[in-house]
Amino acid sequence: MSPSPSSSPSSSSSRKPLLISAGVALAAVTLGLVSWQATKPEDGAAARSSAASAPEAGTAKDPAAQLKALARREPGDKLAAGRADAPVVLIEYSDFKCGYCGKFARDTEPALMKKYVQDGTLRIEWRNFPIFGADSEAAAKAAWAAGQQDRFAQFHAAAYAEGAKEKGFGAERLTELAREAGVPDLERFTTDMAGERAAAALAKDQEEGYRIGVTSTPSFLINGQPIAGAQPPAAFDAAIAEAKAQAAAK
Repeated sequence: MSPSPSSSPSSSSSRKPLLISAGVALAAVTLGLVSWQATKPEDGAAARSSAASAPEAGTAKDPAAQLKALARREPGDKLAAGRADAPVVLIEYSDFKCGYCGKFARDTEPALMKKYVQDGTLRIEWRNFPIFGADSEAAAKAAWAAGQQDRFAQFHAAAYAEGAKEKGFGAERLTELAREAGVPDLERFTTDMAGERAAAALAKDQEEGYRIGVTSTPSFLINGQPIAGAQPPAAFDAAIAEAKAQAAAK
């Protein structure tokens, strides 16, 4: 769907320490994602390889299949783009206050939409994964609320526009972004944003990310293959091509 600001100049993804239970940590090991770490953009395909290089855990019969199965493929998903039966699904765990998430949204995602989503190869499913506190969570709920009126993509673009995150995500700013995104009923938007369904949707996405060991944003799964950080477009092209070939072979 520019130079990239970041909370850390040495990392291509933004991170925040997470306190997770022993059960969640075990699940992360089981799925083979303990090495899913932030990497520099210039690391390219090598970073994708290292992100998937955690030792296999004997307690999981097929960790890759478990990760691949996280694709929801719900036809009515308001926070997804592309056909529900696309051979390749990219799941994106992201935060609206994350500079490198914005870089991906501006520099890479539009090309993926044009090149792969439009021809039916790729489906992109967004997961709200706020890690920078109350503003991040508010923006996540606002994006969900915009999606209920079929304006998620437009809100996503507005919130990730160059310089947008520097303006913050207070209540008035979120309404301004909704207006910019063309959300038709702003009163409903405000109600939806503060409602239990928005909180439940956010909790579902967060739980999924924690369970598989996501600790930084942006993080991605392409048919179960982890990619950490706003990698160059070539890394996504290679992963999508590989996933498409594997799907065709099956």
